[in-house]
Amino acid sequence: MKPKQIKGNARIGVFSASSPVSATVPIRYERGVQYLESKGFQVINGSLYGKQEAYRSGTIRERADEFNQLLYREDVPILMAAIGGNNTNSILPYIDYDYLKQHPKIIIGYSDTTALLLAVYAKTGLVTFYGPAVASSFGELPPFVDWTFESFHRMMRGTLSLPYSYEMPAVWTDEFLNWSEQDRSKKPNENDWICVSPGLCRGRLIGGNLNTMEGFFGTEYMPQIQSGDILLLEDSLKDACTVERSFSLLKLAGVFERAGGIILGKHEKFDDNGTGKAPYEILLEVLGDTKLPILADFDCCHTHPMLTVPIGVNVTLDAGNKKVVLMESPFAND
Repeated sequence: MKPKQIKGNARIGVFSASSPVSATVPIRYERGVQYLESKGFQVINGSLYGKQEAYRSGTIRERADEFNQLLYREDVPILMAAIGGNNTNSILPYIDYDYLKQHPKIIIGYSDTTALLLAVYAKTGLVTFYGPAVASSFGELPPFVDWTFESFHRMMRGTLSLPYSYEMPAVWTDEFLNWSEQDRSKKPNENDWICVSPGLCRGRLIGGNLNTMEGFFGTEYMPQIQSGDILLLEDSLKDACTVERSFSLLKLAGVFERAGGIILGKHEKFDDNGTGKAPYEILLEVLGDTKLPILADFDCCHTHPMLTVPIGVNVTLDAGNKKVVLMESPFAND
């Protein structure tokens, strides 16, 4: 199942499924809202806007209700995360999947929102979007925010010529600046995608933030990994010890034996624990004798800029030539 592509100046409903960023860092959140509105979108804040309950935006039921309330609004075709967090998995049993089956919408976010994106896909078959969030992505300063928006907007408008080959951004950044005090653009790094293991494969794209997936892996809310699926895996602020554990979970569950290929996103502020190893080198050790096409440092993750990628559609991965190609539209035909 696919959502309809947007037409005209669409409304974006913003949900806070975990962290209360609109309350804790309002300057960052409001900058994201203002940026989207400057581009012609109308932002509709959810019921938890400006609210905080310690580490979260509200109780489990309040967070689920906020999402459902935005879902029921016929005038809001896009539901976008305010930011990620740690506890989106808590709301999964309370989402109105039956309503969503009858009224498909564009649902977009990343990081902890992986739980919601994959649960929606698993329960309804609706294509979702691993892409920017209001505060963390659109609250960034130019030029990185502009490049993130360009990818998002091109995807939402459905103006991509298929097959569509993602272009590697010329530069990227994961520089840390205090969000409440940031008054300059972050320092750019020269970009490069890394061919870890060459090979060509085509399959359904499934994945997101690996650490988040561990919070609902093996449940009815995690899509079953099928033969030939291409895995999108990314993480942020983790160390080598944690990354090895996460990759090994997939190994032990037989996921890598079914997968057709792997796309690793850039790992924001990775701590190698003194090993000198990059995440993809740890992955190779975990894989052992399992051989797959692998492309690393893809720009769909916690770094800037961020490319928008649909979950549940067919893509081609040509790791040797460092290409990720979208093979089908993520939107329903009119």
